[in-house]
Amino acid sequence: MIVPALYLDYNSIDMFYVYVIKSKRTEELYYGFSSDLKARIQSHNHGNNIATKSSVPWELIYYEAFKSTKDAHKRELQLKKYGNARTHLKNRIQDSLL
Repeated sequence: MIVPALYLDYNSIDMFYVYVIKSKRTEELYYGFSSDLKARIQSHNHGNNIATKSSVPWELIYYEAFKSTKDAHKRELQLKKYGNARTHLKNRIQDSLL
C-alpha cells in the first residue's frame, strides 16, 4: 500500500545529517554529523565541542539528510578527509559562504 506524502508522519522518520557550519567570528568551516541537527548546532554555539569552542558563534550554512547513518558517516568522513570533496562542495555553495 502506498501512503500519499500528505499523510506521512515526518516526525517519526529518523534522519541523519551531515552539516557545514561557519564561524561568524573567524569564518572557519566545520563539517559534522548528527541525528539532531538543531540540538547539535546549539551545542556548538554553547561551546560544548572542543573543536569548535574557540570560534563561537557558528551558523549553519549547508546540510545533507540521509536515511542511513552509515551513508551519513561515510559522507562526513569524505568531507573531513578528502580535499576534493570539500572543494567540490564549496564550489556548489559558494554564495552561501559569503
